Amino acid sequence: MVMTRIDERPPVWIGHVFMAVTDVKQSAGFMCKLGMREIFQADDISVLELRGGTHLLLRPALDPIVSGTVAPFDLMVDDLEISYEKFEALGLSPSTIQADTFHRSFTLCDPSGCVITVNSSHVSDSPV
Repeated sequence: MVMTRIDERPPVWIGHVFMAVTDVKQSAGFMCKLGMREIFQADDISVLELRGGTHLLLRPALDPIVSGTVAPFDLMVDDLEISYEKFEALGLSPSTIQADTFHRSFTLCDPSGCVITVNSSHVSDSPV
């Protein structure tokens, strides 16, 4: 008898997220330090893969980026403290860890000056 595995994950997920940057290659290198996987790299685009298959597309900004601009996404990690220590050791200057109602989090600035929030996970026990 063949056992069939039932897929309990949600049937949809985010495919692509776009982020404008000042230097595509420099920002791609930064994102790889965070743990993203490079899928494609060219002068005017970088495609990076995250857990779950979501792709982050980095493209050159058409207008100047104001330092402190909030990134169009945030990140979640399994262990916030380990990620904090890793990013600190890499010289990425994470902010202090803060707590709010749903998460504990810290922020990082990418090379373009965009602020990226890194959150503790609150994923349920259901497959994602």
